[in-house]
Amino acid sequence: MSLTAVIQRVTIFLLLIALGVPALAGPTPTDAQRQASTEVADSLEYGHYADVTLDDAWSRRAFDRFLDVLDSQRAYLLRSDVDDFSDLRTSLDDAVTQGKLDRVYALYGRYQQRLEARLKWLLKQVDDGLDFDYTGQGRLALDRESADWARDEGALDTLWHKRLKNAALSLSLSDQSPEAVQKTLHDRYEGQLSRVSQTKPEDVLELFMAAVTGTVDPHTEYFSPRQSESFDIQMRLSLEGIGALLQTEGEYVKVASLVPGGPAAKSGVLQPADRIVGVGQGKSGEMVNVVGMRLDDVVELIRGPKGSTVRLDVIPAKAVDVTRSHVVKIVRDTVELEDQAASSEVVTVHRDDGDHRIGVIKIPTFYVDFDAWQAGEEDYRSSTRDVAKEIKKLKAQNVEGILLDLRNNGGGALQEANSLVGLFIDRGPTVQVRDARGRISLYGDTDSGVAYDGPLGVLVNRLSASASEIFAGAIQDYGRGLIIGSQTFGKGTVQTLSDLSHGQIKLTRAKFYRVSGESTQLRGVTPDISFPSLIDPQTIGESSLDNALPWDTVRAVQYRRYGHPSAYLDTLKARHRQRVEQEPNFLYLEQQASLIKKLREQQTSVSLNREQRQREMDAQEKEELALENRRRRALGLEPLAHWADARNGDTNGGGEPAPDPIDRAQVIEGSQIVLDYARLGRSH
Repeated sequence: MSLTAVIQRVTIFLLLIALGVPALAGPTPTDAQRQASTEVADSLEYGHYADVTLDDAWSRRAFDRFLDVLDSQRAYLLRSDVDDFSDLRTSLDDAVTQGKLDRVYALYGRYQQRLEARLKWLLKQVDDGLDFDYTGQGRLALDRESADWARDEGALDTLWHKRLKNAALSLSLSDQSPEAVQKTLHDRYEGQLSRVSQTKPEDVLELFMAAVTGTVDPHTEYFSPRQSESFDIQMRLSLEGIGALLQTEGEYVKVASLVPGGPAAKSGVLQPADRIVGVGQGKSGEMVNVVGMRLDDVVELIRGPKGSTVRLDVIPAKAVDVTRSHVVKIVRDTVELEDQAASSEVVTVHRDDGDHRIGVIKIPTFYVDFDAWQAGEEDYRSSTRDVAKEIKKLKAQNVEGILLDLRNNGGGALQEANSLVGLFIDRGPTVQVRDARGRISLYGDTDSGVAYDGPLGVLVNRLSASASEIFAGAIQDYGRGLIIGSQTFGKGTVQTLSDLSHGQIKLTRAKFYRVSGESTQLRGVTPDISFPSLIDPQTIGESSLDNALPWDTVRAVQYRRYGHPSAYLDTLKARHRQRVEQEPNFLYLEQQASLIKKLREQQTSVSLNREQRQREMDAQEKEELALENRRRRALGLEPLAHWADARNGDTNGGGEPAPDPIDRAQVIEGSQIVLDYARLGRSH
């Protein structure tokens, strides 16, 4: 089709919309999808932990959320489009409960029409030539979630002119030639248009159900038959890939978490909250732009056979300018239980009176070999059994205390959290679980005796979640040890997976509570001694998720206090501060966290002036490089000439990535704190 014909077709299409006539027949719901809708509604009203009522008030929230799912940046739909479907604002409850989805699908159809027209408009702009003037003072807002809906196409044309200019400028600043910029953008929009034109009724149901369940809590989800298959593969960890769990955030696919022991976690090149903007196969395959691509399509691109290489174009989580990205390479592999097993080491702490030994046990996840356990095998693997073996090894080396490292441990088997607590207490409750009816079940350790009764510390961070929080909370409540690090994730809810006639639903059915009666939901576990963190709690953690269930309390249960670490906290904190004031890696961590927060608060837009944009990027990189080189000089290392060297992990000036110095500094300081705690306890 000629370009003129495309323009005529788009013009006719927009005219038909203005007249209220559907230009194209969009997807329509099937009987199976209508039935799935009613079953989801029943599950929410009668099975969810919270008191869910699908009424007009809920309908208004669901309507706004569906609009956010479709067009969170207010870049495609017009105010008139939203008004045309305003009847859904108070009728979505009926639509869901009765399976009357025609108006819902019609709203998606309107969105799809606007999206296709906009992509064709962009393709025309690109193909006509990108003759932008980068000398003005214009800026592009980075977040339009709170913006008003545009009144007419002209307003959106102005917005998209800026967006296109920004995309071209970003590619140009990454050293692409004008011809390469034009081809990259043409391929990007043509690919998006092709994917949109292939939309199926199932795709619409997935989007709508994401809005429906998302109004209730962030962990309740509907899975279509295709999504159920992917979820099952993910839970079995049999998928050959990079070992990263992904989620959608606006137009981007974001790394939600890394599978312990997986290729991404081992390589250290990918971090939670990183955004993936491109995927390339092998060492030189074409980089496919995935901005705006469906999540399952991105996952399919990243999957691949063991031993093969995938390249990811990534915007780092701590990047302020979302137009700055870099490419990382990961070799695909399978994740074995052995890769997730607990391991230990002895850290030597140097003091004036000599060297001291602290045992450190890394627990990547709470695991158990369910098949072997159910088969009655005596030597089945589990996190508790493996930790017990590591404790025995450390005690044989006469360590003066033990530090359990639960950083980045996203949870796992609840029974393992309970039994692991039992290694450090002599029987007792570990966690309370309250269901939707208010009934409380008590779980705990029933075995007498302990594996270790000496000084104990637990190192946590923002990515320590669920079972990790149950364990850390119990150790804190029992006074059995010190919690060290940063505030944990805050996931204190329990989900179950149930089959529907068409797909499955993951439903929040209960909440966790500590033996003290406090929920781990939303607030997580607050450390006794805090470390600064580069993880932004506004982007990672339960409190960053929409409609997270609230924190609350239940009645405390009877339990025995084993110690009173709080009695030593003032002294421990003072000694900790004195040490880290002289520790280059901790100083860097604090300063980097402050810099990132400052830059995020300051930068709400990006300049469309080339020189100004370059100055802003150079200023940010100059600050980052200055911080890194200050750390390196204090450690006696050669300073870096360019910030890109640090971004690429070349932290020792050689060719091989070095172990993360910040990660190691936290382990060393955690060991120092445990030693202080041990010695204070002996002196009293």
